[in-house]
Amino acid sequence: QVQFVESGGGSVQPGGSLRLSCAASGSIFLYAMGWFRQAPGKKHELVATVTSGDSAYYADSVKGRFTISRDNAANTAYLQMNSLKPEDTAVYYCNAKVVSLGRDYWGRGTQVTVSS
Repeated sequence: QVQFVESGGGSVQPGGSLRLSCAASGSIFLYAMGWFRQAPGKKHELVATVTSGDSAYYADSVKGRFTISRDNAANTAYLQMNSLKPEDTAVYYCNAKVVSLGRDYWGRGTQVTVSS
């Protein structure tokens, strides 16, 4: 089983930037990679996904501010987050999925806090 580990979270002021990484213990070539988040008292929500063919999707709340990308050679997916807002504060989770193979894996999450 491939394992996924997030990194890059932290505390930043509003308007700042962070880049999250999701490093896999094996190849991610077949996987659709995604980032989800969950804030205290709120439901788990999709932030962005990128397919194995490199097509990206973004939640309306992050369009124009966040960019998802993948580096298959490095077995890593990224989430570049710019113009961060306090409402972006959450634990961010990496997800990797191959629907046809029944594979659906999650990382343990990384905390992002946006506060002045």
